[in-house]
Amino acid sequence: MKLWKRIKTTAYMAYAGATTGWKGVTWNFNNWFGRSFWGIDNGQLATNESIFSVISRLANTLSALPIKLHQNYNIVSNQASNVLINEPNPNISCFDLINALEVSRNETGNGYAVILRDVRMQPYEIHPLNPSNVIEFINKDDGLLWYKVQGEKGEMYVNNLDMIHVKHIKGPSRLRGISPLKVLANTIKYDKAVQEFSLSEMEKKESFILKYSANLDKDKRAAVIADFKRFYQENGGILMQEPGVEIGELKKQYFASDTLASERITRSRVANVFNAPVSFLNDLDGGSLGSNEQQMIQFVNMNLLPTVRQYEHEFNRKLLTSDDRIKKAMYFKFNLGGLLRGDTATRGDFYQKGIRSGWFKPNEVRGYEDLPPDESPYANELWISGDLYPLGMDPKLRKSSDSNPLTVEGGGKSE
Repeated sequence: MKLWKRIKTTAYMAYAGATTGWKGVTWNFNNWFGRSFWGIDNGQLATNESIFSVISRLANTLSALPIKLHQNYNIVSNQASNVLINEPNPNISCFDLINALEVSRNETGNGYAVILRDVRMQPYEIHPLNPSNVIEFINKDDGLLWYKVQGEKGEMYVNNLDMIHVKHIKGPSRLRGISPLKVLANTIKYDKAVQEFSLSEMEKKESFILKYSANLDKDKRAAVIADFKRFYQENGGILMQEPGVEIGELKKQYFASDTLASERITRSRVANVFNAPVSFLNDLDGGSLGSNEQQMIQFVNMNLLPTVRQYEHEFNRKLLTSDDRIKKAMYFKFNLGGLLRGDTATRGDFYQKGIRSGWFKPNEVRGYEDLPPDESPYANELWISGDLYPLGMDPKLRKSSDSNPLTVEGGGKSE
């Protein structure tokens, strides 16, 4: 950024902060979480089972993933990581923060959280916001992206570096992500119509057709109907068909097969829009994949990996300084390994190959399985089959297949 633009940006931030109580004296975000100041409530999440299911599963899966601050390949900690991982603000945990962002992202297409900084410009609190209270715009003076946040006491303008914004696809001409529920509007409408029709048919009372061989006047017809109702109620649904009388039942227009077909179509479309495997929502049908490992690989590749990368980029860019990223090589990273471990047999084969081929240490495998490390120094070394020697061991000291400790592996004698 050019120096003049940086000066103008800093001045604009100072002005916006001074006029709105930037340091938290006036603004208190604690009561913003989960509120809608305009009375807007998207009822689709609360009334459609398929949408509620996929959004809750996606949000809970992402929130449950471990996230750490890394420096090269080591786990480290600083003020930014402590705020994000341990206590984003006094009211919520990291799970709650990511869960709120992901629910908002999948429900409205956008998830927002404002970053509050101390005098050293280090983050000390992160607050999720209601998406309906945030508007993006490009400032013509500096060409930067800003956010206008509408609150109970007025408006506040936030620079893009102080706003975590996760979204669905938006394209180059949009600043906001596209809401998946808008894409599914017709599907939701059709599914709701089918359900309402089916429920209305199921709730209808049983109807009958009474045929008499003779014409009845108005008074006799009313007496016959009243007697028919009384007899039906008092005899538990048993009707006596008198001579000259025909009783026919009017069948309800309820088709279970049509309802099930509609539900399958709805689940398929919802899964496609949310980039989740169809089996993700097809629990009633038993799923279509052969193993949990295949399902997780498909889910991670289609949905979770792009979402995780978006969160990581937002956290790295807006919670870490350029010095942290460039000079110290720090970065936030979610751990997806737990989802890809597969079943016991597959995982055991994977670990065995890793240890015998020299790219897993025994204690690393124990750590992946949440077991305490072994105290042996050899448990922290890489081994290679032959059968199993430390990689740093002199080959001349390895035993050959004839178990002669003085024979070099491969046949020659040690000197």
